[in-house]
Amino acid sequence: MLRTLHIRDFVIVDQATIEFESGFTVFTGETGAGKSILIDALSLALGGRGDSKAIREGCPRTEISASFECTESARAWLLANALDIDDDLVLRRVIDQQGRNRSYINGSPATLAQLRELGQLLLDIHGQHAHQSLMQGHKQTILLDTQGGHLSLARKTEQAWQQHQYARKALEQAQQQAETAQHQQQQLEWQIQELSSLNLQEGEWEQLQQEHTRLSHAQTLLDSGAIALDALDGEVHSALRLLHKAKQEIAAQLKHDPELQSIYEALESAHITSSEAVSDLNSYLSNTELDNTRLAQLDERVSLVFNAARRFKLAPEELPALLHDLEQQLLRTQQASDLEHLQRKFDTTWQNYLALAQSLSAARLTVSQKLSSQVTEAMQTLAMEGGSFAVQLHANPAGPQGLEHVEFLVAGHQGSSPRPLNKVASGGELARISLALSVIASQAAQVPTLIFDEVDTGVGGAVAEVVGRLLLELGKRHQVLCVTHLPQVAACGEHQFKVEKHSHQGQTLSSIAALNQTQRTQEIARMLGGLEITATTLEHASEMLQRQSN
Repeated sequence: MLRTLHIRDFVIVDQATIEFESGFTVFTGETGAGKSILIDALSLALGGRGDSKAIREGCPRTEISASFECTESARAWLLANALDIDDDLVLRRVIDQQGRNRSYINGSPATLAQLRELGQLLLDIHGQHAHQSLMQGHKQTILLDTQGGHLSLARKTEQAWQQHQYARKALEQAQQQAETAQHQQQQLEWQIQELSSLNLQEGEWEQLQQEHTRLSHAQTLLDSGAIALDALDGEVHSALRLLHKAKQEIAAQLKHDPELQSIYEALESAHITSSEAVSDLNSYLSNTELDNTRLAQLDERVSLVFNAARRFKLAPEELPALLHDLEQQLLRTQQASDLEHLQRKFDTTWQNYLALAQSLSAARLTVSQKLSSQVTEAMQTLAMEGGSFAVQLHANPAGPQGLEHVEFLVAGHQGSSPRPLNKVASGGELARISLALSVIASQAAQVPTLIFDEVDTGVGGAVAEVVGRLLLELGKRHQVLCVTHLPQVAACGEHQFKVEKHSHQGQTLSSIAALNQTQRTQEIARMLGGLEITATTLEHASEMLQRQSN
């Protein structure tokens, strides 16, 4: 349950710390005093929308901290999200003037999405305008699915419908484009056939160029090699002979001048290098042949590759990659135009959707009957004796919400036929039906804390007392907090806080204070009698509190 709420510089609250008890707690105060600020602050701490407008005027930031008793479901969530676990669970939110948000769970930084996820396990808020949503068909469907606990099944049904729609569109497009796809497939097959028959391998074009250049210049290479060999090791005035003679002349003079040693070594090195060159040239000339047959083959191969590259408007070395790309395109085209495959997928997604939708229909039928009976029973105690409530399921063409649409029907008195809620219910009746639905839904809820923000709008007198008793009864199973303007509801509360607005140093501030028994009598008397509190209203207020305590 909610243990404490700390508010700093929020709207018109400078600072407030509220400690909560179990059971049924009410918040009262003059209209405009800021009773709903409590709800807004809690919503902010639980990841609700908030910006710099929430900051009290003249302050740099607002800060909201809410401390809860850590439930088992909350512990499991904290464990799954690798966050610290303690007996107390603290959610904190800070917003500054630049609109920056900082969120914390047990002191660790958290995202707003995490605050919202965790908050759904701790607290449920029923807003003062909840009855207005009953007029909207899709809200009625959501309420029914929530009450039945099959929201997950509804989401799966919607997802299955979307998958079926994707399959339908793919099949229709393939059928419409079958002729175009066939032409594209034939063109791809022709291009792949041409490139496959060419069979150009990665790196082959570079090797072809090198070999073709060498063979086409073979005679020139042989002639130049022979001339170079003769210059190095010919019969007359060859380089080797001249180097040998020079080396001998210098060697003979080394005994007269040792400084000639380096020159001798250079000549020796040149002689050795020249000898090695002669050996390599002999080997090269022996291995190089005029292979006109191979040259003709290379000419033909190079011409084929070059012509293919020109047709495809690519460099020759890019042809192997093009072949791979065309093969992938053909595969995708074949898959896209595989009507049998697409038809099977269409049929499979439909059967999957239909199975889920039928399960959803069965679940909705069961919970609609139960909810109709529960709300009808509640109406008898809410000044709608003889009235009835029915959840009607109308068959619909298949769609994302299933095979039916939900409609709430109501009969305001005995003997009248149930008609759509938005056509027959008055504002007060809507508010009472909404409250009944909220209480019934909350009885099945797993969250420990329930907040009702002026959901008693539109009721009064004896009905208001019934509403208070309903909330008091609900407080035996949950911690219930209620913002109310009705003295009958306030008198049913086990604990009461008063919200007041006052001026301080030129600023309007709101404060929240717990009331003792005497103060409660004064506050309920104010709610009963308005500006002037008489002995009669005080006596009436005291009697109301005494009656409820018994």
